[in-house]
Amino acid sequence: MDNSILPKIKDALAKSNNIGIVVGQNPTLDQMAAALSLYLSLNQVNKKTTVATPENPLVEVSSLVGIDKVQTNLGGDAGDLVVSFPYVEGEIEKVSYTLENEFLNIIVKAGANGLSFDERDVRYIRGSGTVDLLFVIGTPRLSELGELLSGDKLKEAMIINIDNKSENQNFGDIVLVTPQASSLSEQIGDLLLALGLPVDQDSAQNLFSGIVSATQNFQSPQTSSLAFEVAGFLMRKGATRPRETRQEASQFTPKPLESKHVQDSQGVEERLPQRTPRFEEEEKPQPKIDEDKAPLDWLTPKVYKGSSNV
Repeated sequence: MDNSILPKIKDALAKSNNIGIVVGQNPTLDQMAAALSLYLSLNQVNKKTTVATPENPLVEVSSLVGIDKVQTNLGGDAGDLVVSFPYVEGEIEKVSYTLENEFLNIIVKAGANGLSFDERDVRYIRGSGTVDLLFVIGTPRLSELGELLSGDKLKEAMIINIDNKSENQNFGDIVLVTPQASSLSEQIGDLLLALGLPVDQDSAQNLFSGIVSATQNFQSPQTSSLAFEVAGFLMRKGATRPRETRQEASQFTPKPLESKHVQDSQGVEERLPQRTPRFEEEEKPQPKIDEDKAPLDWLTPKVYKGSSNV
C-alpha cells in the first residue's frame, strides 16, 4: 500500500460522521465480503455506516455475516425511517395510519385477493442522513452504481475508490486501485490492519471466504503473496476454511509411483521390484570353499587336451 494514501484515509475517517459503503450490481462473494467486513469494522468503532448495492444481493453471498444489513439505497437526507414491502398491482386497497397509546400504526388494507406477502417480507430502512464519506468497492465505473448516487446527498461526499481491476477509471478523491492484488478481501484486510481498525471473527471469516473464492482456493496462478499473508492473519483471528474446500482437499489422491516392467522370452510381462538407488555398490561376499568336501582333483593343475583331428 502507498504510504502517502494511508494518512489521507485516516484523516477522512476522523472527520466523517456518516459513511457509505457501496458495490455495483450482482456483487461477487469477494466484493460483498470486502464491503461487509469494512462495514462491521467501522461499526465497532461507533461510526454511523450504511452498506448498499443497486439491487438485492444474490443467494451466492447469503452466507456472509451482515448480509441482512445490505440496503438498496443510502437512506434519506435526514435519517428517515422507510418501511418497505412487496407491491403487486391490485393487492392493496389503501394505506392509512392511526395513533394509539403513543404508537403510530401503519395500516395496509388488503384488496379482494388479499396480500401475497407477510411480516417476514417487510423491511425497515433507517437512513443515515447525508453521506460525507463514500467507499466504492470493486466498481470500475461510477455508472455501475445506478440510483445509489442519485440526488444531492452525495454532492459533497469524499469518495474512496478501492479496486483491483485494471480497467478501473481511477475516479474519486482517494484512489486505491491495485491490479496486482488477487482479491478485494486481501486489500480490505490489509487496509484494516494498517489503519488499526478491529477485525473480529465475523469480519475475519468474511474476508477469508472472499480470498478463497477470488483465488480459487489459492490455486489461481494470480494469487498474490499478500493473499497468503492476510489469510494467515485472518486464521489467527478465528477464520476457518469453508467446508467445501476442506472436502476437496480430503479427496485428493496422490498418483502412485510408476514401476518398471520387463518382458521375458515368452512375452509374459513381469513386474520388477523397485530398487533403492545407492551411491556405492555393496561388495558381494564370495562363497567359502570347504576343502574337506571338495573333489580330489579340485586343487590339481588342469591340462587342456586338444582334438586329435587338428
